[in-house]
Amino acid sequence: MPYFYGVKIDSMPLRLHFIVLIYSICALTAHGQTLHVTPTDSTIRVDGLLTEGAWQRARVANQFIQNYPNDTAAAYNNTDVRVTFDADHLYVAVVCFDKDPARRAIASSLKRDFEWDQNDNFTVYLDPFGDRINGFTFNVTPYGVEREGQLYNGERVASEWDNKWRSAVKKFPDRWQAELAIPFKSIRYRKGSTWFLMNFARHDLKNNQRTAWRRVPVAYRISALSFADTVRFNRPLPNPGPNISLIPYVSSRYSDDLGEPGNGTQGQRTYKAGIGFDAKIGITPSLNLDLTVNPDFSNVEADQQVTNLSRFEIFYPERRQFFIENQDLFANYGFESNRPFFSRRIGISLDTTTGVIVQNPLLYGARLSGKLGKYWRVGLLNTQTATQPSRGIAGQNYTMGVIQRQVFGRSTISGIFVNRQGIGALPDSLAFTRLGGLEYNLQTADNRWSGKVFYNRVFRSEGSGDQRISSDNRNGNDTHGLNLNYTSRNLTLSWTHEYVGRNYKVGDIGYVQRRGYWKWRPEAQLTFYVPGNKQIISHGPSSDITFIQTLDGRLTDREFNVGYNVQARNTTEGGLGYYNHYTYLFSGFDPTNSDGLELASGTGYNIHGIFGFLNTDKRKLLTATLEGWSGGYFNGKNTSLTAQIQYRFQPYGSVSVYGEYNNIRLPSPYRSAQYLLVGPRLDLTFSRKLFWTTTVQVNNQTANTLLNTRLQWRYAPVSDLFVVYQENYFPGSLTSKNRALVVKLSYWFNV
Repeated sequence: MPYFYGVKIDSMPLRLHFIVLIYSICALTAHGQTLHVTPTDSTIRVDGLLTEGAWQRARVANQFIQNYPNDTAAAYNNTDVRVTFDADHLYVAVVCFDKDPARRAIASSLKRDFEWDQNDNFTVYLDPFGDRINGFTFNVTPYGVEREGQLYNGERVASEWDNKWRSAVKKFPDRWQAELAIPFKSIRYRKGSTWFLMNFARHDLKNNQRTAWRRVPVAYRISALSFADTVRFNRPLPNPGPNISLIPYVSSRYSDDLGEPGNGTQGQRTYKAGIGFDAKIGITPSLNLDLTVNPDFSNVEADQQVTNLSRFEIFYPERRQFFIENQDLFANYGFESNRPFFSRRIGISLDTTTGVIVQNPLLYGARLSGKLGKYWRVGLLNTQTATQPSRGIAGQNYTMGVIQRQVFGRSTISGIFVNRQGIGALPDSLAFTRLGGLEYNLQTADNRWSGKVFYNRVFRSEGSGDQRISSDNRNGNDTHGLNLNYTSRNLTLSWTHEYVGRNYKVGDIGYVQRRGYWKWRPEAQLTFYVPGNKQIISHGPSSDITFIQTLDGRLTDREFNVGYNVQARNTTEGGLGYYNHYTYLFSGFDPTNSDGLELASGTGYNIHGIFGFLNTDKRKLLTATLEGWSGGYFNGKNTSLTAQIQYRFQPYGSVSVYGEYNNIRLPSPYRSAQYLLVGPRLDLTFSRKLFWTTTVQVNNQTANTLLNTRLQWRYAPVSDLFVVYQENYFPGSLTSKNRALVVKLSYWFNV
């Protein structure tokens, strides 16, 4: 017997049958209706005008719903999206209406790969396999600036991914509109696909709205693939055919190491020419092989320096292009402070003749990644560094393998293997470090529950004739952890715990801050939304507690933080809080990290104080971000302030100044210190193809001033000329320590 919302249809009065039918049709029309796409019967000219007949006949995806600030309200500005395709491209056309054209759209600059939340833009989210975990994103701003990225973990975007595609934008008095031409060779999908999961989003920053074709609740990222809908093609998509790209480069590097003045050291000048290439080979429509031979990373931007007040190694993120692509398969296992594989270790070696850590050239790298069937993904990474006998540096081979299975809807289980193996005839050439692990990544269909659980174990041999493999579990060669998150509209809860064994030594392949501990961290946050308030969007409290114990049960760290945050309707946000911490020193430590008198090991310190942050209206030309804390610091006090002030002369770029100040006050005989780190930066975009960035970093803790200036000319799609100059100076006199000039030219060929 048929039912409608629990009522038997044939028990209804006849007049109600018609009402039920109309209601059902309306419900299907309003919620989750598939977008049907027909192929174009004429050539699409990518000019932003949308004059082709295919656009006039295409069905329209519209009626966008807000994701932020009110996920139950319609968009303030309407957006119409149309889709079509031919033998080579997927085409997307968008019309972004604007009720307030007198107010300019917000643009950080004309530079490609812009920051999503700092620009008005339109975004296409693609999930070609329908797994709601992985996909691609393509973005364009009202100024015609492009951005592309890979989607991973269901909602995260890796904007480092580069590929060829085209777009064009036209502006009109009441709207701006764009056409996007995405080559089928640039994305991966099943042979004969007749549908994708897709969503379309618009960041209307000048009105402080994020809107989407398919509603995404406010508690979640608008990129969340769990809320994407079906886009169905009226005929199977064409086989993209062979996808082979070759990106050769030539480079020239001049460096001048001037030595330290006054100590009689001699400077050394070197000149080096380089040649190499990258290659991207589509093994199948869903499996890709990336190669790099004699890579040159000299065009990578310098790291943002920080004041180091930590007892542990500082984590600097990977910036080299070859290693940051497909990072979800290789880089995101474990926790942020406990990574089983950290690619930045590759190319770092000890020069045994000087005792100095140096960069060792990378000879080649190979990376295989992609889909095997509907539920399986694989990744294999292999790299080889150079052998330098004159400096006592052995070549190292690094391998990482990953196999991943999608389970229970959107969750995955992964097996990983990492190996670092010395190569050559030097004493430590036979040394190796190997690691195996399992990780389960949880993501429910509605995004409410997420998290991970992992287990990793390391096996090491120190070489020099000692080939014993250390694997006795009593030595603590392993680590495991669990993270579980619950997210709803008003409540976010998180639980994390972690174990790291005493002999879990992965410093040559991964990153771990410390060893031999248990850690527990619960977190909670409440968010109250106030839709009727003209000043405030949301507010609410948050708190977290961290406990760290040694393996024999001694408490070494306890951190308690509680705060209250407010988000204003004009995009300003801020918060204040209170901290109460306890630290037990298991070894001597100078809190200023300046080789002063150390606090004794075996002593503990209870401290407390306040912290806060403020981010001003990001739509203004002049913006500021401020954060800091003040209060107890070990056996003394510290006032720490971090600020960045930026002026945007849109759309051509910005000038900003970053500053960090610490005023550490310790009782005698311990050393007090004042540290100042200042970093002015100029970002100038002459056009959508020519960019110039200059950064200065003055750091009195490291007694160094760094100048880095970088000119990039994208003279063809994904093809660049870089000119980079970098110099380090002694403080005060600004006498040069060393300097280098690099010129690099690359070109992208589609074979």
